[in-house]
Amino acid sequence: MQQTVVINVVGLTTTLLQNPDLFLNQWLKKKGHLSIIEPVLPALTCSAQTTYLTGKWPSEHGIVGNGWYDRTDAEVKMWKQSNKLIQSPRIWDLAKKIDPAFTCANLFWWYNMYSDADFTVTPRPQYWADGQKKPDSYSKPANLRDRLQDQLGVFPLFDFWGPKTTIRSSEWIAEASKLVYEWHNPTLTLIYLPHLDYCCQKFKPESSKIETEVKAIDQVCKDLIEYFEGNGVEVIVLSEYGITKVTNPVHINRFLRVHGYLEIREERGLELLDTGECRAFALADHQIAHVYIKNKNDIPELKKLLEKISGVAKVLDDAGKTGYHLNHERAGDLILVAEQDSWFTYYYWLDDSKAPDFARTVEIHKKTGYDPVELFLDPKKKFILPRIILKLIKKKLGFRTLMNVIPLDAKLVNGSHGCIPEKEQDKPVFISKKNLSAKIESNSVCQYILDTIFKN
Repeated sequence: MQQTVVINVVGLTTTLLQNPDLFLNQWLKKKGHLSIIEPVLPALTCSAQTTYLTGKWPSEHGIVGNGWYDRTDAEVKMWKQSNKLIQSPRIWDLAKKIDPAFTCANLFWWYNMYSDADFTVTPRPQYWADGQKKPDSYSKPANLRDRLQDQLGVFPLFDFWGPKTTIRSSEWIAEASKLVYEWHNPTLTLIYLPHLDYCCQKFKPESSKIETEVKAIDQVCKDLIEYFEGNGVEVIVLSEYGITKVTNPVHINRFLRVHGYLEIREERGLELLDTGECRAFALADHQIAHVYIKNKNDIPELKKLLEKISGVAKVLDDAGKTGYHLNHERAGDLILVAEQDSWFTYYYWLDDSKAPDFARTVEIHKKTGYDPVELFLDPKKKFILPRIILKLIKKKLGFRTLMNVIPLDAKLVNGSHGCIPEKEQDKPVFISKKNLSAKIESNSVCQYILDTIFKN
């Protein structure tokens, strides 16, 4: 078997590889071949990664987005971690059938917990009873976390997601991957480097900040590639999707509310979406929205209504979902795909003073969808940094306080993904020594990795 590492540089596209001085370009020129990956729909973290690691479409593996509505519990479940949610064999399952001596280390790819991969590490905050959220990670075996923390410190969770995101989280993951290789010598190492994902959503594509951040992640890749190749490991670099410029947030749940489809509960003067009672509501996920409809007789009329919304490119019914391999019970009854310059918010309130308390916080599990505005601090709040420091002091002293520093202005978001980009240079890439076709399908990535490992 050929030891292999797959470095997932989220958001990497040929658009971001235009600078010839980048190490990745020099490495590509000397040793590799680049193929464009035709992204899976939805082009989202969990769906893309799972398609890569199973070789199956969402209709088979069941990961229809970064979350979905559980019709039994009547709850939206976003960013769950259990690998048991995937309904198809994973690459490590397939490889172990070929050779039982195969081992795999999964560093921060999603659905990381409770899998049959041999070594895993993933973010897992501690939620204390007094309301504090503490950075931490989860690992298999359990003492792997402790060994990594002894060497690298605690995983920098607040540099991984939220308004404080920096290159530090990707650097920590990169260093951890090298240590796991030294300690356990896995056949396949999967590495997730998230940095570009965040800056490309925060900054406009033409911003000089993007170029700076591309150079930063390029240096992380340089260190990893030189390290692994120096140990005789074959390196594959890929990405999940490209992030493109957006200017138009579509408030899909507000639209459904105005047309009488939502049910709202009021608690302490604030509004909560009562998903189990809604005639229809949308789980917003970047440029995709799953619309769950209580009475199936409402589907035809609602489809016509949704097709009229500015910013909606497609409304997929059963036939449309089948065409995109999204015909799975977890998917919405209708699936909305945004136009290239648009994305879907989860917002359902019509008055910001009635927004739920978690709306102004980093709270990825309570919101009925993905909220990229969590990457920003509220520009309307004066002395925001002193406020944050004061809140942190209160938390350390044991007082409960709300970290309500996130704005409610969706116009702040500059980049998104989820739909299939119109331009080839905005699609994800696959870089390896294999001279593959100029374009490959998402569900072929698994086999290409297996071919590298088993020298086919």
